[in-house]
Amino acid sequence: MSHAMTPQLAALVTKHESTLNAALNAIKTRDYWTPYPENPSPRAYGETANADGEAAFKSYLNQSFALEMPGIVGEAGAEVSPYGIDLNVKYPLVDLDQLLPAMQDARKAWRDVGPQGRAAICLEILERINKRSFEIGYAVMHTSGQGFMMAFQAGGPHAQDRGLEAVAYGYTAMMHTPQSAVWTKPQGKHDPLVLNKTFTTVGRGIGLVIGCSTFPTWNTYPGMFADLITGNPVVVKPHPAAILPAAISVKIAQDVLTENGLPAHIVSMVIDEDGSKPATAELATREEIKLIDFTGNTPFGNWLESNCTQAQVYTEKAGVNTIVIDSTDDYKGMLRNLAFTLSLYSGQMCTTPQDIFVSKDGIETDLGHKTFDDVAGDLATAVSKFLSDPERAAMVLGAIQAPVTAERIENSVTLGTVLRESETLVHPHFPNARVRSPLLMSIDADKADTYMQELFGPISFVVKTDSTAHSIALATDAVKQHGAITLGCYTHNEHIQEQVEEAAIDGGVALSSNLTGGVFVNQSAAYSDFHATGCNPAANACLSDLAYVANRFRVVQSRRHA
Repeated sequence: MSHAMTPQLAALVTKHESTLNAALNAIKTRDYWTPYPENPSPRAYGETANADGEAAFKSYLNQSFALEMPGIVGEAGAEVSPYGIDLNVKYPLVDLDQLLPAMQDARKAWRDVGPQGRAAICLEILERINKRSFEIGYAVMHTSGQGFMMAFQAGGPHAQDRGLEAVAYGYTAMMHTPQSAVWTKPQGKHDPLVLNKTFTTVGRGIGLVIGCSTFPTWNTYPGMFADLITGNPVVVKPHPAAILPAAISVKIAQDVLTENGLPAHIVSMVIDEDGSKPATAELATREEIKLIDFTGNTPFGNWLESNCTQAQVYTEKAGVNTIVIDSTDDYKGMLRNLAFTLSLYSGQMCTTPQDIFVSKDGIETDLGHKTFDDVAGDLATAVSKFLSDPERAAMVLGAIQAPVTAERIENSVTLGTVLRESETLVHPHFPNARVRSPLLMSIDADKADTYMQELFGPISFVVKTDSTAHSIALATDAVKQHGAITLGCYTHNEHIQEQVEEAAIDGGVALSSNLTGGVFVNQSAAYSDFHATGCNPAANACLSDLAYVANRFRVVQSRRHA
C-alpha cells in the first residue's frame, strides 16, 4: 500500500536528492567522493566551529543527558577520559519491557515513510551530525583516547561517510523491486488476466547496534543507518566507556524524527546500569531484537552469533593483521609509512598490523641489501624518530583507551626480543593522560603460539621467517585461522606480488601493496574500500556491501484484479 508523503518530508527528499544520487554513484564507481569535509577548517565548518564544539562538549560534563524514550526509570554513567578527566555525564536508564513494545509500535510509522522518505530523514540526520563534527570530535577524543585530529576525522566525517554508504546500499537494495507493477498475462482468444500488484519493503524488526570503546561512531553509524534505511527502529547500546558520542548522535536523530511527526524513540539508547550489571546480553537475546551489529572482542562476538538465534547478527571481531616484506624500491618511504602505521592511535585499530614477516636472508632495497637485523632495527629507529617531537607524538598516539591495554603492553615485553621499548609519555596538554609508545619486538617464526594471537594495542613483532614464501604462508595462516582485516605487502618482484594477491583473495582479506606515501594500511575510505570481507574469522560482514543491508528487510506483496 502506498502512503502520501507530507509536504515537509517531500521537501526533505528534494533537499537531499543530489547527495543521495552522488552516493549511489560513488558506490558504483569506487572513486574518491565525500559530502563531509575531513579538514576541520573554518572555511568548511565556520569560524567559530571549533570553539563552539569544545564548549558544547564541556556543557555535557557533570550533567544529565536528556533523551526521549518510554520507560525511563533512572540514570547512570561513569565515563572517564583516557586523558585523565572525569566526564560524569548521566544518561537515562530504561525499562526494556516498556521501551521495546513502544519501539515495536513505532515500526508501522517508520515503514510507512517509505524508502525515499527514510533516505531523506537519514541524510538529514547525517547532515546535522556533520555540522556538529567538532562537538562529536571532542566527545570521541575524550572517550576513545584518539588524538583530536583523528577523533574529528574518524569520529566525524569518516564515520558519517560510512553511515551514508550504508544508506546508499540499503536504498539500492530496496529499489531493486518496484513499489508497484501491472501484471498482464495473455489468454489467447480471451481477455488477458490483469493484476495490480504492490510491493512493500518491511524491516525485520528492532535493530540493536552494540558500540565499541575505540571507535564509538565509526563502528556505530553503519549498523544504525543500515537498520534505519531498511525500515527498522534502532537501539544503540554504546560501550560503557564511550557513551557520549553515541548519545549526541541519538539525540540528533530523535530531533529530526520528531520534527517530521515521527516517534523520537524510533532511535533509542540503552546503557548499563553499572559496571557489575551489563545490559548487552539480556538485550541481545530479547525476542523483539531481530538485527544485531557488534564490534568488539571475539569471545562475545562468538557468543552473540551462537546465542541470538532470533536475530540476524553482523560481527566484526579480533584478528591478526600482517605485513610481508620481500623487497622495496623505497626503503626510507617504507619505514616512514610503517612507523606512522604502528603509531597511529597507539595501535588500537582493528586494521593495525601486528606481525611483520621478513626473511632471515634479508631484503633487497634501493639502498642495497638489508639484513633481517637491519630491517628490524631500522624500523624501531624509524618509530622513535617519528615520535621524537612531543606534540606530534601526542597528536598521533592519542591515549590508551583502557587500563587493560596498558597492562597488556607491560606484560608483553617478555614475548620476544625487544627492539623498541614502549615508553610512558607525558602529554603536553593533559598531564594525567594514559600515553604509551609502540612496543616492537623480534621473534622467530616457530613461536607462532605467541605472535599468532591478537595482542590489542601498540604491540608488534618483526618475525624472522625462512623465506618470502614462508612469510606468505604464515600470513595466509594468520588470515584463515585467526582472521584479519588487513594484509600488507612490500615487493618489487611481480611474481611475488601475484602470489600475495592470490593469497589475499584466497583468504578473503584486503591487500595493500608498497604503500610509501600518504595512504596507510590501517586506513579505509568509504564508498571505495570495503572494510572487512566476511570471508575470514575477523568478521562475518563487510562495511559496506549489498549483503550487509539486503537481509535487514523483506518485500511483502499485495495483488488484486485491475
